[in-house]
Amino acid sequence: MFLERVRSQAPGKGWIEVICGSMFSGKTEELIRRLRRAEFARQKVEIFKPAVDTRYAEHEVVSHDATSIRSTPVPGSSNLLLLAADIDVVGIDEAQFFDEGLVQVCAQLADGGVRVIAAGLDMDFQGRPFGPMPHLMAIAEHVTKVHAICVHCGQLASFSHRTHASTDLIHLGETDSYVPLCRGCFGAARQEQGAAARDAAMHR
Repeated sequence: MFLERVRSQAPGKGWIEVICGSMFSGKTEELIRRLRRAEFARQKVEIFKPAVDTRYAEHEVVSHDATSIRSTPVPGSSNLLLLAADIDVVGIDEAQFFDEGLVQVCAQLADGGVRVIAAGLDMDFQGRPFGPMPHLMAIAEHVTKVHAICVHCGQLASFSHRTHASTDLIHLGETDSYVPLCRGCFGAARQEQGAAARDAAMHR
């Protein structure tokens, strides 16, 4: 691939790649695929994820189809700079859960010659830009948006609809709490949830 060749052709010049999309769209699978290629090329690779993500394994990045790769959980973006010394490629999963400092950290790594690959949700369960993702996408050289399939109509899905009652911004879950929806079905589902909430409030 072109991206894998650039580093050897231009030593000392890094860049940022962002893989974004809804839940169940294959973001983590694509992240792992790129990192495996880098490892095969004998590049020094380090993978990080937010410490809050404990759904599958504490020290692994695991996709929904159970593909996994070793990773280091970190509490905040500043830890990446401390742990990424002498690394060629840095992978970051669930980037939306990191603090806003992640943008500057990724830029600093790239300026230092590191290839940075970050994967994460571009929108939260309400359809709003999520955490540092929009700023990270803005400064990235390469942005890949992947899609799931809408469980209601079969169209391409870009939204992560939360079926769980929680209104917390961060609520870890799988198919028991989220489904991927297209724009039309997402809007209809949000309206239905709003109507149900208002009806429940009236009958309290």
